[in-house]
Amino acid sequence: MSDTTSDPRYKRRPPKRPLRLSWSDERVRGIFWQIVVVAAVGSLIYWLYSNTSHNLAVRRIATGFGFLNREAGLPIAESLIPYEPTDTYLRALMVGVLNTLKVAVVGVVLATILGTAIGIARLSKNFLLSRIAGAYIEIIRDLPLLLQLLFWYTILQGLPGPRQALKPMEGVVLSNRGLKLPALVWENPHTAALVVCLLGIVATWLYARIARAKQMADGQPRKVWPAALGMILVLPVVVWYALGAPWEIEYPVLRGFNFRGGINVSPEYFALLIGLVTYTAGFIAEVVRAGIMSVNHGQWEAAQALGLKHGSVLRLIVMPQALRVIIPPMTSNYLNLTKNSSLAVAIGYQDIVSIANTTLNQTGQAIEGIAIIMAVYLTISLSISLFMNWYNARIALVER
Repeated sequence: MSDTTSDPRYKRRPPKRPLRLSWSDERVRGIFWQIVVVAAVGSLIYWLYSNTSHNLAVRRIATGFGFLNREAGLPIAESLIPYEPTDTYLRALMVGVLNTLKVAVVGVVLATILGTAIGIARLSKNFLLSRIAGAYIEIIRDLPLLLQLLFWYTILQGLPGPRQALKPMEGVVLSNRGLKLPALVWENPHTAALVVCLLGIVATWLYARIARAKQMADGQPRKVWPAALGMILVLPVVVWYALGAPWEIEYPVLRGFNFRGGINVSPEYFALLIGLVTYTAGFIAEVVRAGIMSVNHGQWEAAQALGLKHGSVLRLIVMPQALRVIIPPMTSNYLNLTKNSSLAVAIGYQDIVSIANTTLNQTGQAIEGIAIIMAVYLTISLSISLFMNWYNARIALVER
């Protein structure tokens, strides 16, 4: 390297040109047009606000969120928290939010599992399995989601009644009243054992990080599974047994015109969940297939040359690299599943959209009702995006 290029004087930034108050200066023109655009947008927002306020005042329509503290008088068929029609609109909307989350969380987990399995099957060397997976993807993705939801809801409504219900296995009942499953009689000792299990998972994660750090330091591998087995399984069982928790299973029993006991999955929720999972799984399958195909084929050949089995190669070598391609589009599919759950109103499932629509019809405060729906979905979507972006950053390649 010459002395000229290493001279620190040549590394200095060029001096900034002074700003001239002249239309010929592009910076002045840029500032001017930015001020014009901001003023135009602000004027439009002010006009919309003042016009809306004037129209509401002329029609004597109340504004604000004071209606949330009034009695709802709204019946809700299923809820995760105790609810009565005498409760407030605020609690009714909370029930709607939880019902939406119940669909979104369970749907994301099941769609991920099903979509991953179908995406791997699409790449199978088995001709029949690959063609079945391909046909599933093409058919599911080409049919409108609303049509699929109505199809599944019609199928469930066409099932026999409780007295002629289908019983595929002991304790599982399927009828036009929904799906009934056995349930564990839950008591306080079960809660204590669950808390210990969750703490054990956190402790196992910390122990695994420490063991990995020590292995990087001295090169000696350390087994994590004995500690994981003890903290996640053995310790919760000991707590459960010490507190005397009963192991009693409650089975659904036919009483009158319906089944009592166990876990009740309503036909509306069941149809919505099946429709969202099967539909989203078709898109996730293509994302998984593209991610696996993005990994260089030499990785497969090198792993097979070391004697690894096909399943081990996929699980330990290919999928960790494919995740860097899979995660970004997977985030979009999770967001789509969450937003598509708003179609629940078409089959009678009471999510946040259904309950908010009923609320605004009863109170006449449509703007506030729509704002609540938008805020709920915006919050859920941003939460999913933040988590997936964090996870994507965790698994991204780090250049050295």
